Amino acid sequence: MMLSRVAERVYWFARYLERVESMARLIQVYTGLLFDLPRDTGISWHNLVIASGSHGEYNRRFSVQDEKRVVKFLLEDLSNPSSLASSLRMVRENIRTTRDIVPQESWELVNEFQIFVSENIAQGLNRRYRHEFLEEIIKTCQQINGLIADTMRRDAAWHFLNMGRSLERADMTIRILEAGASMSSDFIENDTNHVLDAVWGSVLGTLNATMPFRRTMKVAIKGDDAARFLLEDTLFPRAVTCGLLRMQDSAKQLPSSEKVMSCLNDFVKTVTSGSDYTDVSVGFPAYLTELEKTQSSFTRRFKIRGSSRHSVLGPVCVRRL
Repeated sequence: MMLSRVAERVYWFARYLERVESMARLIQVYTGLLFDLPRDTGISWHNLVIASGSHGEYNRRFSVQDEKRVVKFLLEDLSNPSSLASSLRMVRENIRTTRDIVPQESWELVNEFQIFVSENIAQGLNRRYRHEFLEEIIKTCQQINGLIADTMRRDAAWHFLNMGRSLERADMTIRILEAGASMSSDFIENDTNHVLDAVWGSVLGTLNATMPFRRTMKVAIKGDDAARFLLEDTLFPRAVTCGLLRMQDSAKQLPSSEKVMSCLNDFVKTVTSGSDYTDVSVGFPAYLTELEKTQSSFTRRFKIRGSSRHSVLGPVCVRRL
């Protein structure tokens, strides 16, 4: 068995790496959405802050919600623990102490990755170069994940890593759906420019889910169908239910995971039976808020604990490294 502190760091390495990619996707697609919509649409950049889950910190520090301040806050502000730069710093810190667990090449890639971001982050603040910069970040995250998936032994470390990545994906999907529902409520009564179609197309695009949605649902993109797919699909990796099922698969392989399995079962039931999706602009946001609370409660109860000799799962709080 592995040390509990090593298991915890592998878990958080996966979560932070997923957070880096999600933030890059979020900013990239949102920037594209605002370019595609009429100038008088009135969609606020603050929706990006809401989707990242850092609106409390942003609102405390800033009163202006313009593009420059929001993108800077989400990309390079190291005092914002949810920023891309902060998350990448934690990726490196967590992998630095687990280099004997993950493939050696992944440590080298992470080092090169951090150097690239620190030297080029100004490109992300400039609309002209933002897409290319964020695309490179997404590709590098996928490269690291691909390397790990192809070369890492499916032992306890792998299962902790898989649980961290899957939980982070589920969390971000819920947050992005919240942002989509929030924007929908602003235009539901007067959608003369088909803004809602663009909004939900953007939601799917952020999660790279456009083609999987079309192949599965076989309908035009609408809010209720997009929400159902991203919450309940069991085969698309960024759908919430799929992520929770992947967590269950890994939890089964770890010792003392009965209480975690029970929590996950309850979470899946909440996701698949909690909403009829008939109006994604009215009751749906409240339902998503409850889902987010459920996810946060699970995270607080989940802990990797153990002696100096082995690690197990327990229903206590996991600390953020």
